[in-house]
Amino acid sequence: MTTLKEVSVPDIGNYTDVEVIEVAVKPGAKVKAEDSLITLETEKASMEVPSPYTGTVKEMKIKVGDKVSQGTLIALIESEVQADQQESTQPAESENASKQAPLVQDELMTIKVPDTGAAKQVEIIEISVKPGDVIQAEDTLITLESEKASMDIPSPHAGKVETVLVKVGDKVNEGDAIVTMTVSAQKEGKVQQESPQASSSALPSQTQVSKTITKPLKDFSQVHAGPATRRLARELGVDLTVVQGTGHRNRVTLKDVQEYVKGVMQNAQSGAFVEKAPEIDFSQFGDIEVKPLSRIKKWTAKNLSRNWLTIPHVTQFEEADVTELEIFRQENQEAAIAQGTKLTPLPFIIMACISALKTYPQFNASLAANGSDIILKQYFHIGVAVDTPNGLMVPVIKHADKKSLYDIAKELGELSALAKEGKIKAEQMQGSSFTISSLGGIGGTAFTPIINAPDLAILGVSKVQIKPQYVHDQFIPRKMLPLSLSYDHRVIDGVEGARFAAHIAAQLQDIRKLLL
Repeated sequence: MTTLKEVSVPDIGNYTDVEVIEVAVKPGAKVKAEDSLITLETEKASMEVPSPYTGTVKEMKIKVGDKVSQGTLIALIESEVQADQQESTQPAESENASKQAPLVQDELMTIKVPDTGAAKQVEIIEISVKPGDVIQAEDTLITLESEKASMDIPSPHAGKVETVLVKVGDKVNEGDAIVTMTVSAQKEGKVQQESPQASSSALPSQTQVSKTITKPLKDFSQVHAGPATRRLARELGVDLTVVQGTGHRNRVTLKDVQEYVKGVMQNAQSGAFVEKAPEIDFSQFGDIEVKPLSRIKKWTAKNLSRNWLTIPHVTQFEEADVTELEIFRQENQEAAIAQGTKLTPLPFIIMACISALKTYPQFNASLAANGSDIILKQYFHIGVAVDTPNGLMVPVIKHADKKSLYDIAKELGELSALAKEGKIKAEQMQGSSFTISSLGGIGGTAFTPIINAPDLAILGVSKVQIKPQYVHDQFIPRKMLPLSLSYDHRVIDGVEGARFAAHIAAQLQDIRKLLL
């Protein structure tokens, strides 16, 4: 027998008009009681709304972006009442279970905050259990939130919650006690195997043994993701730090985790799996010093490794004669300073790239997730790689096609300064449609830049060199700018790549063309 149940937003404190940032189910989905239906986010915290029933989702009444308050209708669920009852009685009626149920003692365990990485004094923003709750292993006990991310702390065991030792608003560190719970040794199924002495002891069956349990937790403190997403990642063994978030404020969603796993499986099937390098004890060869990578360098390394392995790169090399451009740039340096900026070659290069992107729009695009469609962008957001004390960062100049040379130069200087000072905001590094990586101030003759996915191409710029060029039947010294264009060969072919690079060179060679 089934009944149609209405599910509404429960008591969420004093919050009203809270934004829905994730819808975890769709019509037709089978859900169990306590499965997440939606995730809400306020300015300070995120919270998931679980289903109070087991059954089938008949209709979802809200979508991502909606604003809800207590009592807002979320979904209609066809509740499987009879199935729930049978499910709850099945363990007691199972002949198998009764045969395998030895008389073993329960244990009273204290669950503590596991390793949360470098995060200290992390605030508790949600408590998911209360005394008397019967929970399963991996069910969320509490949710913590640092300055940049939230993470839920799962239970390492199934059992019954006896006491909750913390409250919302408390700040905790690794090792702080969260709850005490009674864990059935019989359900754990491993007491006799792990502790022969315990199984042969003469303790009475009602005796409870106090034991402290901590379970290591991978550091996802810098990842912006909801409890439901984190639970799925744990179940699938996914490292959330390598998953690219597509949700609000780069939040990692359930779909992001699913797409990541799909990509890993596809790469494994295509032979793109790379065996992990062997660990070597370098101290056997001499003195060493171990220094951890910065958070930005870790993130960059993971992104670039993924991009290099999953995108077929081709690099087209070109040279641009910038002799006249350099004369013009120097002549207008004082005017630029008067406007509060400095005129470097980069603003000219950005304008030349915009001209090329307008002429060859397939470069100003991204490959859709289905691998079959190309998303042509009608905006021109140019990312510029900046070397900072903490690692490589890519600020983005939005709508660069609508800005003057001086405007671009000024914004580029401001964004670069913010990046180097560690004050740049996440939204100032998002949305690029094309990227430039310039090593012109350092040196080199050419290099192969790695594509900044989901962009389809990236332009590498090396140091200007004086070279003899054959002009009017004679060799004369000219200032030549080396260009290295890497592009995604799944979308862009070699002829298009060569034409695009040549177009940029032509624009830089005759700056009058930048005005056309």
